[in-house]
This record gives sequence, structure tokens and C-alpha cells, in this order.
Amino acid sequence: MPAAQATTTATTIGTYGARFRYPAGREGALPMTGGAALRVRSLLAIRKPMRFGDYVWNDLGVPATGTVRVRVDLPRQTVSVFRDGHEIGTAVILYGTDHKPTPTGTFPILMRARQHQSSLYDAEMPYMLRLTNDGVAIHASSVRRGSATHGCIGVPLSFAQLLFDQVARGDLVTIVGT
Repeated sequence: MPAAQATTTATTIGTYGARFRYPAGREGALPMTGGAALRVRSLLAIRKPMRFGDYVWNDLGVPATGTVRVRVDLPRQTVSVFRDGHEIGTAVILYGTDHKPTPTGTFPILMRARQHQSSLYDAEMPYMLRLTNDGVAIHASSVRRGSATHGCIGVPLSFAQLLFDQVARGDLVTIVGT
């Protein structure tokens, strides 16, 4: 799948176009699973706390092509999307309960579907990005306080659409835990 063209979308939180850029040669690094780190060239400048259902998407001034990586941080209850080392999107997420926890590790996207119906839970999973063979996925969900998933990562619908358009089968998603 060819890389998506740059969009001009930003929403709900932050200053549009505001970005913290690391100086060349002094890039930041985010821990990933397996001891590897993600080199970070810039982060979105989010100036107030994000709440359930909030997200920011801003890829203005970021190369339209490059490797896309997704990082889910369970303790912080967030997901971040990076293109070529630049954070282009972040959102507050839902994740699994103690009875059906979200797995940690690095997973390639196995399958993509704009509309998917869970056969196990008879639930709609719009903009589904399957991560495991047993059905764990990132998908659109009603992200609100007190809710959880059956191991999936739930993201706001508009964020799910943007994410879906950025990733391809085989792109890597890292889920970090405590």
C-alpha cells in the first residue's frame, strides 16, 4: 500500500501546528519491547490534559512518506502514531480488563477492515486493525471513563479513520505495559 498523502487534520486538544522538535543528532527515544527504542524527531505539543474521547492528529510539516509505527502505552492509556520519527497522532484509549487483558509486545498488523463484525462478541469493530490471530485489534470504540474492552485497543472513531488510512498490513504496533 503506498504511503498516504499528508493531511491537514487536527482536533480537540493542543495548538494546531505546534510541535516539539528535537535538534538533529539529539533525537529522543521511546522504549519499545525487546530493548529497542523508537527514535523520535518531534512530538505533538499538547498543552492541556487529554480526556476520554480526545485525540490530536496533526501531520503538518511532517514528511508525507516514511515508516509508520504505532505505540500503545497501557499505563498512560494512550496511543501514539509516528511517521518517520514524527508523532502525527495521539489519543486516549480503552484496553482490556484483568479477565481479558491486552497483550504486550510488538505485533505486525495482520489484517485491516473498514467494517468488521466480531464473531466472538457480535460487536461492530469499525476500522479494525488485527494484531493477533486470536482477535486482538485496534478499532473504533466509544472511549469513555469506566469502559474497557475484551483485550482490544479502543480508539475514538475519527482517530480510527485517520489511523486506518496511515497503516498497512505488516506495519508494527508496540504495546507497552507496566
